[in-house]
Amino acid sequence: MTQRAPVRYRCTLCGNLTRFDVVERKRTRSFYHFTLGGLLEVEEEEVLDSDVEEVRCRWCNSAANVEEVVS
Repeated sequence: MTQRAPVRYRCTLCGNLTRFDVVERKRTRSFYHFTLGGLLEVEEEEVLDSDVEEVRCRWCNSAANVEEVVS
């Protein structure tokens, strides 16, 4: 799967362009590397599928007024 460009958001209620809570469901393939002591380090992660479920403005808490910014 090819990586897509990051999406920018804007809240039309308060004008926020920088702070959002994003609920996203992802399916990934990861390369796990465990140390001899048993500590996990994820060395590679490939996003196979991604679905944004909700985007909520951190300033005014609105989800209904958030839109994607088209550049």
